[in-house]
Amino acid sequence: MSRETISQSISFVHPIHLSHGNNAEVWDTSGKRYIDFVGGIGVLNLGHCHPAVVEAIREQATRLTHYAFNAAPHTPYIELMDRLTAFIPVGYPVSGMLTNSGAEAAENALKIVRGATGRTAVIAFDGGFHGRTLATLNLNGKVAPYKQKVGVLPGPVYHLPYPSADNGVTCAEALKAMDRLFSVEIDVNDVACFIIEPVQGEGGFLALNIEFAQALRRFCDEHDILLVADEIQSGFGRTGQRFAFSRLGIEPDLILLGKSIAGGVPLGAVVGRKVLMDNLPKGGLGGTYSGNPIACAAALATLDVMTDEHLQTWGTQQEEAIVSRYEAWRAQHLSPYLGRLTGVGAMRGIELACADGTPAHKQLAQLLNLARDAGLLLMPSGKSRHIIRLLAPLTIEPAVLEEGLDILEACFKQLV
Repeated sequence: MSRETISQSISFVHPIHLSHGNNAEVWDTSGKRYIDFVGGIGVLNLGHCHPAVVEAIREQATRLTHYAFNAAPHTPYIELMDRLTAFIPVGYPVSGMLTNSGAEAAENALKIVRGATGRTAVIAFDGGFHGRTLATLNLNGKVAPYKQKVGVLPGPVYHLPYPSADNGVTCAEALKAMDRLFSVEIDVNDVACFIIEPVQGEGGFLALNIEFAQALRRFCDEHDILLVADEIQSGFGRTGQRFAFSRLGIEPDLILLGKSIAGGVPLGAVVGRKVLMDNLPKGGLGGTYSGNPIACAAALATLDVMTDEHLQTWGTQQEEAIVSRYEAWRAQHLSPYLGRLTGVGAMRGIELACADGTPAHKQLAQLLNLARDAGLLLMPSGKSRHIIRLLAPLTIEPAVLEEGLDILEACFKQLV
């Protein structure tokens, strides 16, 4: 099978050709089985081909495959927005719009905050990731490979250290950096919003410092700055709750959604305070494919399955399995490269570090290959690509999860 017709600027973590999947397992075109700890990079919280999602797609495809919502509203979009806004755990009136992806949700959020505040500057965070579109590139908290060779990016955007127990950056250090930013770089009155991930995804599954989150919320309120939470990867049960911002004790003004919102079908959303979502002129939001009927049907089925009871049970079971296994590995000194366990809930990362504490990125690359050969797919993350992010479906069978962890354990022992 040739890849000559595919842009060479697209990279592949695993050089295999997948054929089909079921829940937490996939098979390549040669028939080899893999346990999937990648989950489409956080898209498949309900696993591959969840029966309820598949049936919803099949049924909707017999009725209406597409209509542009801006041209004529259709029922699946309206029903989904009613359900989705009710699913957001905040105390204020919520409205929103559907998009084709998380990056597109971020792009629309930038338009919304500009329209609401009359300001243009955005504050993002080191290690953050918000997309690959031109505007979202500048939000990302790393240069390589996303910002290379693309010239001047839309802005202005400024970055602050991301405070987390997982990276050693304290709340005090982040607040000091913020004070310097507004003393030296930009007038606070020019800032439209802060955009932050409650748990960084590509940054290495780093959980945001709760004290900082609450201080940031107060700061935004004092200066009429909007707070945007990027829940594209951390949302829809990945941390054991509907959304990760709930653990922080704050309510963001806008929330970015995507990935697991529709069980594997492309869909995203930006939702938040109704007064903000309604501030642009009619026609200022929308898109030809945004809120496609089939995607909406898949999302409705996803929400049916994602009850609070299910999310808590799945999240707790997966978290306990990962944490208990990791603690056993540490106790038995499994590998000199086994570093910290990052993240919260079932959104966990395993750091690979050398004896001097430097990132063991070479060993992570080795681990990816060893695990794949043994039938386990893993995904790297972190500034130095030295953290394995575990994104198995929340619905993974306990025996399959343990089998995957067994493979991971065996591979750690082989690292050199």
